[in-house]
Amino acid sequence: MKKIFIVFFCFCFFFNNLKASEVINIINNFNKIENLSFSFKQNINDKEEKGNCIIEYPKKIYCLYENNKEKLLVSDGKSLVIKNQRINQYYIYPIEKTALNLILDKNFLISKIKETNVDLIDDKFYRFKFDESENSVNIFFDKTTLNIIGWQNIDIYQNLVITYLFDLKINLPLKKDQFKLPSIN
Repeated sequence: MKKIFIVFFCFCFFFNNLKASEVINIINNFNKIENLSFSFKQNINDKEEKGNCIIEYPKKIYCLYENNKEKLLVSDGKSLVIKNQRINQYYIYPIEKTALNLILDKNFLISKIKETNVDLIDDKFYRFKFDESENSVNIFFDKTTLNIIGWQNIDIYQNLVITYLFDLKINLPLKKDQFKLPSIN
């Protein structure tokens, strides 16, 4: 019985140390990222959308959706604009009222990663889950590359949003006005 306890204790200790070192590696890798360019698939209440995005930390994003609405999503770090370019429909929100305020804040994410338990999902990716204010967010990192590969959150309309990132490119040169909010007209 004593041997079983010792083996179990050693296994738990080793597993926890392994997770801790992976968390440190994820943080170190994430710290090196200033911007990301990627393609995405996004599911909102079982409706799939696709497109391409650029993120510049902190809190800037530019996404062009591949759909008939020619949807554009842009944040300059303060405001978030969603524009249907086909019919010139324009919505503007303070970014702090959205989950993107958290998701696009690398320093905030790193602080949450440090204090949150990590889950290994299907031996393929790590998940960090946290609640902040009225937002529940899951952030996913690839087990092999340690790069961010997506997130899950509830949007301002209370819809479940699952975003998958792929074709990730890190720290590419960006246009000076990349995150300029589109005009209303």
